[in-house]
Amino acid sequence: MRYERRASPTEAVVTVLAAFRESYSQALRLHLDQPSQDTLSEGYELGRRALVEGISILDLTEHHFRLLEGVGLADPEHRTQAGPQRPSGDPKAEAALEFLLQTLAALDVATRGFLDSTRSYERQRLRAEDLAGRDAFRTALVESLQDGFFVADADGTVVEVNSAFGDLTGFGAAGLPYAEPYPWALPEVHDYPTLGAVLRQAPPAARFEMPVRHRDGRRLWLAVSTSSLLKPENDERVFVGTVRDTTAEHDAQARDQAVSRLATAVGAATSVDEVLTVGLEELRRAVGARSAVVSVWPNRLTGPEFYVCDPDSGSGTTDLLSRQVLDARARALLEATRRLPGRAVHAIPEGAASPEGIVAPLGETGDAAVWLSFAAPRAVSAGDWALFSLLVGHLSLAVQRARNFDAARSTSLTLQRAMLGPIELPPRFAVHYEPALPPLEIGGDWYDVVPLRDGTIGLVVGDCVGRGLSAAVVMGQLRTAARALLLRGAGPAQLLAELDTVAARIPGAMCTTVCAAVLDPVGGTVRYSNAGHMPPILAEAGAHGRELDGGRSVPLATFDPPRRPEATTELPPGSTLVLFTDGLVEERGVDIDLRFGDLSDELAGAATRSPREVADAVLSRLRPPAGYDDDVAMVVYRQPPPPLRVEIPAEAARLSGVRRELAAWLVAAAVPAETAGDVVAAANEACSNSVEHAYLGGPAGAVRLVADCTLDRITLTVTDTGVWRPMPPDPGYRGRGIAMMRALSDELSIEHPEGVGTVVRLTVALPAVEFSAAGRYQGVSRLGHTGALSPATNP
Repeated sequence: MRYERRASPTEAVVTVLAAFRESYSQALRLHLDQPSQDTLSEGYELGRRALVEGISILDLTEHHFRLLEGVGLADPEHRTQAGPQRPSGDPKAEAALEFLLQTLAALDVATRGFLDSTRSYERQRLRAEDLAGRDAFRTALVESLQDGFFVADADGTVVEVNSAFGDLTGFGAAGLPYAEPYPWALPEVHDYPTLGAVLRQAPPAARFEMPVRHRDGRRLWLAVSTSSLLKPENDERVFVGTVRDTTAEHDAQARDQAVSRLATAVGAATSVDEVLTVGLEELRRAVGARSAVVSVWPNRLTGPEFYVCDPDSGSGTTDLLSRQVLDARARALLEATRRLPGRAVHAIPEGAASPEGIVAPLGETGDAAVWLSFAAPRAVSAGDWALFSLLVGHLSLAVQRARNFDAARSTSLTLQRAMLGPIELPPRFAVHYEPALPPLEIGGDWYDVVPLRDGTIGLVVGDCVGRGLSAAVVMGQLRTAARALLLRGAGPAQLLAELDTVAARIPGAMCTTVCAAVLDPVGGTVRYSNAGHMPPILAEAGAHGRELDGGRSVPLATFDPPRRPEATTELPPGSTLVLFTDGLVEERGVDIDLRFGDLSDELAGAATRSPREVADAVLSRLRPPAGYDDDVAMVVYRQPPPPLRVEIPAEAARLSGVRRELAAWLVAAAVPAETAGDVVAAANEACSNSVEHAYLGGPAGAVRLVADCTLDRITLTVTDTGVWRPMPPDPGYRGRGIAMMRALSDELSIEHPEGVGTVVRLTVALPAVEFSAAGRYQGVSRLGHTGALSPATNP
């Protein structure tokens, strides 16, 4: 057997080192003899070989300097521990140094790469340890937050929450992820943004408030604050945010807003009807009740009035109901409630944790109560009770204030009615009074319409300086004096002259303007005198109005004129006369001539409308956008039109034209609509009798209708030249014409002059015009209601 001896590790190292030194010596000598890039490259390759074979830098440099000593290029005394002293200008020495550095370059690059790798490893290890610590710290920090914390991806899906988020919403980390629709969302609420809607807009940051429903069913309000971030590893967008419970703040704000809305709604109301009409609906919404009922006992003699606000009834408004609508239990509940201590809110049933409604007395006199019924029993918190008490307190104060104001207004209206002229006016008149200081509805402007013994009519329109109660006191004294002078027979000029003396003795009456007139409807004239007042406007049928500027002089109690002038103007048939105070035509920033032009233009079509319609049209056209800023008093008079004469062939087809002409004429004659309808029906029956019976079996003839209007009555005459045919003993279902005419007229006569033809004469008295002297106050709409409300439980 053959044995081979293996070299020891030490011997192997020595052999490798000897071979390397031999190769290095040859390469260095070659470079010293002929230096080039190739020889330097050989040095670099030797450096890489040394790195592979484990040749140390110390062995390499020692061998290098021994070779240089052998050729006389280095002195051992000049070497240092770091290497040879830098040669001073010898080319071979510089070439030797260059070769050594090239050899060492490979070893230096490897060393730095190793060190860099070592440092990178250390950094990665430290970073991993730091990230692990960071994650633990982040988790602890997030869990320690009192506010809820969440992370959502770019689609709005919530992928991380902390325990506080779960406590706030009832939806914790166990249910992740939470995609839309979120389990805490309220789909019925559309006025607030949802979390997903905000995140889809991808704002850099957002703050908003949203309502949520807790897992246990409670409704909460959360304040949300979100920020948008990009992940560094993939630029994916994520959202982080916090949520905070703001239910208490929101409820407090909602209470303040509800109280403010109710106070604002009832603040301008001046009657109990107005307070309950606007306030009851606001109270019902603020409390969240299904229906609201208020019972009011106006006095001890009559039963209560019930105001009901119930959206399920379909009316959408507060209705004033009769006492029979609510059932006995509901009335008993409200009867018992009004006797409870004031400003106390009670649950129904009494003391229930989840009541079905609440009741409370209203006002301070024990004669009103409110009942609010919930759609279903519900828990009522301490904040809810505070809200209920505030709202009921405000409504109670508003009701009491309205009652006090009702009493004051009732007094003022009684005074105004006593001072402002008649409530019943002669036919063909319309009046309007509108104070600039509502709702007391008193002021210094006035009108008066006085029928006189000789068939004429006295008119007075005046305007005292100032407004409100003080002006009304002056107005009342002057109006009384003017009426007395008219009844005593004073003409317009004499009336104003004597009013000068009266006004001089009344404090505050100086500079009062007055226009006095005496109408003669039969003669068709008007006498008038004007003491600094707005000129009357006269509009003939189909023409624009014109000013009656005669008889002008200074206002009352200003100067002592020798006499007051007077003028007379004809009133053409069908013409319209308007007397008014300056509040109708004066508007700030507008030329009064333009306002007079609008008034004259509006009166161009007056003949085709009733006096009331004329007054409404004038007020509507001249009313400033902000309303009249001064008192307005106005009197409109229509002179009777000329008689209507219509003659038609005795044909049934012509009767519709007669009815139209007669109806238009009655409007021009200022006949009230109901009376005009009766007159047209009676005339149609008379003409129909002539058409149907007068010429039966004979040659066709004609039917003539004449309508005439006097001061207080309408007279119709229907004439034919046919044969009068007496009514048969049994007319059957027909033959009711004469009975209808007699029922529709005040007087009926049928004549047969000389035995030829028939003359039917109908007379209809014109009713007086009823009008409230204190203006047409608009109250609440009182609507009917067919349903009955009953309390959920017995009181």
